[in-house]
Amino acid sequence: MKTLSILLVLLLASCASIPSVTDSCDKGIMKEFGQCIEEPEIIKLPTYKELLEIEPAEIMPVVAVYNCEDLTGQRKRRDSLADFSTAVTQGCTELLIDALKTAAGGKWFRVVERHGIDHLVRERQIVRSTREEHDENKGLQPLLFAGIIIEGAIIGYDTNITSGGRGARALGIGQTTTYRKDVVTFSLRGVSVLTGEILLNVQTKKTILSVGTGFDVFKFVDTDTNLIEIEDGVADNESVTVAVRSAIEASVVAMIRQGDDRGFWKLQKQGENDE
Repeated sequence: MKTLSILLVLLLASCASIPSVTDSCDKGIMKEFGQCIEEPEIIKLPTYKELLEIEPAEIMPVVAVYNCEDLTGQRKRRDSLADFSTAVTQGCTELLIDALKTAAGGKWFRVVERHGIDHLVRERQIVRSTREEHDENKGLQPLLFAGIIIEGAIIGYDTNITSGGRGARALGIGQTTTYRKDVVTFSLRGVSVLTGEILLNVQTKKTILSVGTGFDVFKFVDTDTNLIEIEDGVADNESVTVAVRSAIEASVVAMIRQGDDRGFWKLQKQGENDE
């Protein structure tokens, strides 16, 4: 019975390591309709901070983003059934536009709408026809055209680049730790609208780390007649979407630096145009 008591204590201690929704309620995050609901948060990665704090441009270039594609062809893996969901986010265009507008706190690129150009043109037609019906002489301003088209794509999602683990067991009590590393690769280029020449090209990659820890007990008690088996574990998987966003932000930073080195634009020096 003494051994059984020890095992029960270990079980209760291991259960405390598993995150639960109740823990969030105890921390006073949110509680509505009898359920615990986590509040939304703004994700600020290290690449986001670097992108936000980069030096502003002397003259903000006008750029357009038509599309950012997933060229990996990867699908999510699930055991014993087919899953047609993609392995990486399909919101690459939105993430790229967000990164361009985040650069230097919005003081780097003037991004024109091209991804939803059909909606924009349709709305302008509605405004134009409405003003004509009411005899208003207020014309619409011409659309701003871009000098550079920014094209990006997720070109690689490689799984199990590195995997492994370690564990130990003594007297029927053991603990194991496993890990796996994936890699997502992003490509970004800038194309001149006037000549069609590719002016800028960068590629970045971001690792995606998954770690799992398990604890188990397999032991006979009461003169080796009763078996007690306990399993406990938790896994921590890095978000693929957040990793893609980080790779995109790193690409934008690299492209800004590359454009400055090649003389296509200039970073504003410290102390210039300070208000």
